[in-house]
Amino acid sequence: MWTLRLAFLGLLYLFLAVLARSLLRDLRAAAGRTTRAAGVLVVIAAPAGAPPVGATLELETITTLGRDADNLIVLDDPFASNRHARLTFRGRVWYLEDVGSTNGTWLNGRPVQGAVAVGFGDEVAVGQTRFRLEPASRA
Repeated sequence: MWTLRLAFLGLLYLFLAVLARSLLRDLRAAAGRTTRAAGVLVVIAAPAGAPPVGATLELETITTLGRDADNLIVLDDPFASNRHARLTFRGRVWYLEDVGSTNGTWLNGRPVQGAVAVGFGDEVAVGQTRFRLEPASRA
């Protein structure tokens, strides 16, 4: 009877060891992959000069824009609020939101209200700074 119990316990530990090894291999493989931005913003106009015209800014899944240093994209624009706008990548679509700015956020010349879907080639205006959303592979 003791032999059967020890054999069962050995098989249980063997199963757990194989499971742990498999999980570690998957985690290492996932950590080794480079995450690639799904899109970029290309600066079309920046009257204050920062960011420079023609610059390509990589986007993260949630990207904030504004004058405050806590934003992912910091703007040197007196017409931009400290926390001005947010770009969010959900599934396969980018969404643009104004986050309570004073002068509003514009998409293709129209004011943004709520979360609005943004396509590649669309123009985003934050203050006097204008951007064009492009796929990361083209930049």
